[in-house]
Amino acid sequence: MDLTTLTYIVVGATFALYLGIAVWARAGSTGEFYVAGGGVHPVANGMATGADWMSAASFISMAGLIAYNGYGASVFLMGWTGGYVLLAMLLAPYLRKFGKFTVPEFIGDRYYSQTARIVAVVCLILASITYVIGQMKGIGVAFSRFLETDYDTGLFIGMGIVFFYSVLGGMKGITYTQIAQYVVLIFAYTVPAVFISLNITGNPFPQLGLGSTVTGTELTVLEKLNMVITDLGFNDYTTSTMSGKLDMFVYTLTLMIGTAGLPHVIVRFFTVPKVADARKSAGWALVFIAALYTTAPAVGAMARLNLMQTIQIGEVGSAEGNVKYDEAPQWFRNWEKTGLLKFEDKNGDGRIQYYNEKNPEMVKKAAEYGWAGNEMTKVDLDIMVLANPEIAQLPNWVIALVVAGGLAAALSTAAGLLLAIASAISHDLLKGVFMPSISEKAELNAGRVAMIGAILMAGYFGLHPPGFAAGTVAIAFGLAAASIFPALMMGIFAKKVGSTAAIAGMVSGIGVTMLYVFQHKGIMFIPGTEFLGDMGANWFFGISPNAFGAVGALVNFVVAFAIAKVTAEPPEHIQHLVEEIRIPKGAGAATGH
Repeated sequence: MDLTTLTYIVVGATFALYLGIAVWARAGSTGEFYVAGGGVHPVANGMATGADWMSAASFISMAGLIAYNGYGASVFLMGWTGGYVLLAMLLAPYLRKFGKFTVPEFIGDRYYSQTARIVAVVCLILASITYVIGQMKGIGVAFSRFLETDYDTGLFIGMGIVFFYSVLGGMKGITYTQIAQYVVLIFAYTVPAVFISLNITGNPFPQLGLGSTVTGTELTVLEKLNMVITDLGFNDYTTSTMSGKLDMFVYTLTLMIGTAGLPHVIVRFFTVPKVADARKSAGWALVFIAALYTTAPAVGAMARLNLMQTIQIGEVGSAEGNVKYDEAPQWFRNWEKTGLLKFEDKNGDGRIQYYNEKNPEMVKKAAEYGWAGNEMTKVDLDIMVLANPEIAQLPNWVIALVVAGGLAAALSTAAGLLLAIASAISHDLLKGVFMPSISEKAELNAGRVAMIGAILMAGYFGLHPPGFAAGTVAIAFGLAAASIFPALMMGIFAKKVGSTAAIAGMVSGIGVTMLYVFQHKGIMFIPGTEFLGDMGANWFFGISPNAFGAVGALVNFVVAFAIAKVTAEPPEHIQHLVEEIRIPKGAGAATGH
C-alpha cells in the first residue's frame, strides 16, 4: 500500500477515535466542561496530563532543537520535566484542596479582589495565546505534509478538527480524548526511534543507542555526528550553543517555574476526586512524560546524522561529495511541497551544498570547492521528527504513525490551552465579574463562543508564525513564570501578602518580561518591531529573551513583598483560609462557588 493511502487510513482512524470520544463525553454542565466533573482517576489524569503537556513543542520541535543545538537544548529536557516536580510538591495538592475551577478564581478569592482576578485572566490569556501559537505552527507543519499541501491549507484543516472536539466536549471530552492521543503519540515517537537506533547502531534502545558505536565504524553516534557537521562548518554537536552558564541556568529555571505556572496544566489537577490524587496524578504524568523525554536526545541526534548523510554522500569538497538535486531522495521532494524545505542551486552544478556560511573558515573552503553559498535556503527545525522516518527509509506504516502522533501532540495541547482561555473569559470574567447571575447554560455557551474566538485568534497567528514552535512556547513559559507562578506561591505560602501587593507583583513581573521580549524580539516577535535587536551584546547579563521569565518572577516576588510590608495585612479569614489550604486533607470538591 502506498504511503499516502496508508497515512490517510491511520490518521483518519485516529481522528474518528477522537471525534467519537468527544461525542460520547460531551459536557452537559459547567462542572464537566471546566473540570470533567472532578471524577477522573489519577492514572488516567496522569496520562491525559502527559498528552496535554507533550505538545507540538515536545513532539515535533524539541528534537529539532536538539538536532541543531545539541547539548544546549538540554535546557528544555531539564526545565520541562523539573517543573512537574515543583508542581507536584508545591502547588497541585493545595490548589486542589481549595476546590475551584480555574487559576484566576483561586487568585481572586485568595487575594479577595476582583481586580486581582482580572489581572490573572489577562496574564493567563497572554501566556496561553503565545503557547497556542506554537501548537498551531505544529498543526500546520503536520497537516501540510500529511495532505501534501501548503502550510496554510494544513493549518485551516487542523483548526477545524480542534474546533469540533474542543468546543463540543469541554474538559470531559478533552480528558478522554487526550488519553487516546497519549497512546498514539508515544507509540508514534518511540517506534521509529527503535527502528532508527537499530539501523544505525544495532541497539534497539534509543537511549543506549545514542552512546553506542555506529555500525561498520569505531565511532559512537555522537563522535560520528560531530565529525560530519564540523566538516561542514557547523559547531560541535556536544558543545553548548547557549550564550553562557548564567543564561543556561536562568533558562532552565524559567521553564521549570513556567511549567508550574501554566494554567492549562494546573487545571488538570482540579479534575481528580481527592487532594491525594493530585500528587499521584503529577507522579504518573512524570512517568508517562519520561517515556518521550528520555528518547528525545537520541531522536534529535540520529535525525541530524541521517539528514546530513543523505545530502553529503561523499568527501566534503569532492566532485561527487554532494547528492544531485535531480537524484534527491523522495523525502526531500515531499517536504519541498510544504514550503518548509527549500533549495536554490546557487552555483549551477546541479548538486546540493549544505554548509554553515556564517563560519568564515568554511566560507573560504567553500570558495575553493566552487560553492557559491549554502543552497539549503530553508530547513525548518520543526520538520525533523516528522521527516526522520522518511529520511531513514523506514516502512510506510511507521511514517504514517509518526504523522498521526505529531497531530495528536499538537491537537491535545491546543485543546487544553483553548479550554483554559475559554474558561478564563466565560467563568472568571463573565460569571465572576461582569454577570454573576448568568445561568449555567448561558455560561456554558459563552465558554464555547470564547473558545471559537480563541481558535480564530490562534489560527491567525499560526498563519504568521513568529518562529519555530518550541521557541514561541518558551516565551509563553516566561510569561507564566513571571506572573502566575509567584502569585500562586505567595497565595499558598505567604498569608500576609495582600491584594495590592499581589496585583503590583503580577503587573510588574509580566510587564518587565514583556518589555524585555519586545525590545529584543519585537511585538508578537515580528522582525522589524524590536528596539535593540536579538543580539547577545544587548542582553541583560547575557540572559536571552526566552529565558527572562525567571528574572520577571524575581521582580514579581520583590515588588509584592516590598508592598506587603507597607500595606495592610489580609483580613483574618483570608489568613485562616491560607492555613487551611496547606493542610491537604478532605476532598475539597470543586463547586464553582
